[in-house]
Amino acid sequence: MTTTSPSSTPAADEYAPPPRGGAYENVLLAVLFATFGFVFFDRLALNFLSPYFKEELGLDNADIGLLGGIPALTWAVSGLAVGYLSDRTDRRKPFLVGAVVAFTLFSTLSGLVGGFASLLLLRALMGGAEGAVLPIAQPMMIHASTPRRRGLNMGLVQGASAGLLGGILGPLVTVQLAESFGWRVAFFATVVPGAVLTLVVLRFVRDLRLRHPGFVEEVTEIGGASEQRDTTMTLAAALRTRNVVVCLAMSVFYLTWFVTTQTFAPLYLDEIKGFNSTELSLALTGIGVAWVVWGALVPGISDRIGRRPAMIGFTALAVVAPLAILGIDSPWLLFTALAVTYTGLGCFTLMMATIPAETVPPQLVATCLGLIMGVGEVVGGFIAPWVAGLLSDSFGLQVSMLISSGAAAVVLVLSFTLRETAPSRTGAVG
Repeated sequence: MTTTSPSSTPAADEYAPPPRGGAYENVLLAVLFATFGFVFFDRLALNFLSPYFKEELGLDNADIGLLGGIPALTWAVSGLAVGYLSDRTDRRKPFLVGAVVAFTLFSTLSGLVGGFASLLLLRALMGGAEGAVLPIAQPMMIHASTPRRRGLNMGLVQGASAGLLGGILGPLVTVQLAESFGWRVAFFATVVPGAVLTLVVLRFVRDLRLRHPGFVEEVTEIGGASEQRDTTMTLAAALRTRNVVVCLAMSVFYLTWFVTTQTFAPLYLDEIKGFNSTELSLALTGIGVAWVVWGALVPGISDRIGRRPAMIGFTALAVVAPLAILGIDSPWLLFTALAVTYTGLGCFTLMMATIPAETVPPQLVATCLGLIMGVGEVVGGFIAPWVAGLLSDSFGLQVSMLISSGAAAVVLVLSFTLRETAPSRTGAVG
């Protein structure tokens, strides 16, 4: 809906706000699904390829942990910075386009490295570019979604996409390329989908400008019979709300669970259990299947049963996933176990995006999402896997999986302290 204002300039009047629902909801969902999925294809490629370049580059487990964690550090900084800048400038599409171009370039250049230092630098730059995507993508998805599909759409963007492209296609494509042409080619190949995505975003995504005269925030159902969120709430006040504080803590421990498992599971299965490349791909594809299925189902189910019960139930399953890696020796059984228990990525959408977005006013959503993601990435995504790598060098790789499971157990306890925000459970949607 467009309104006019005496102060509107011709340039302002030319802005057409993105619609809510309808065909655009599905188009934006498809584009953001592909974009964030490719982000995780790039991010996880290093983990799947580590058995191929570890010896060539002379790396130990601590080095692998640092390489797996450094994108999280720069991801955190850029996520917070870009989230804040997008809210401050009231622009989102230009940041999204720039991020896609940058992370594609840095991922491709990773195939040219000659040692640990150069690979670490490029992974840091790549993480910085990728960190900008989610704080931009989720606010755009929130405002294009109808209330009944909000959780599902956000789960598809953040969870299922990463599972399909990063978790399923990732190990299959990267391992096959490494086996056939070498690990460097697997990095070079990322330039093609990156270029295609840049063109798709430019063509189909419409900028979201919440403070523009051409945009009128529709009344949506969040937290009450009709949502009238306090648009005067300051960032300091938003950060004191229970849900934001709890989600900040959850982010630290859930990122520990995720990054530590993703970084060391391939090495544990290769070095300790002796899985060959086919068995390794099979077992890790179970994570990808779970990522796709639960990444969509967990937020979708939470639309019906509530965010808090979904966080509790599915986090309990996530505690089991790293233990399955330790305890199951059959690749097929491990595939099945991981497909059933690797539910945490669906919970990521809830605690990193949906619950905070349903708690704070629209003009603070990107900033809060960037902060929650950033704190989690620094501590859980960067420091935790590095520490896990150091401990694994001293006590064995099994320590990394125990750390992952314990971190998920902490999230399970924190889930009981959440305040419910789902429209279906607060009386906002009949």
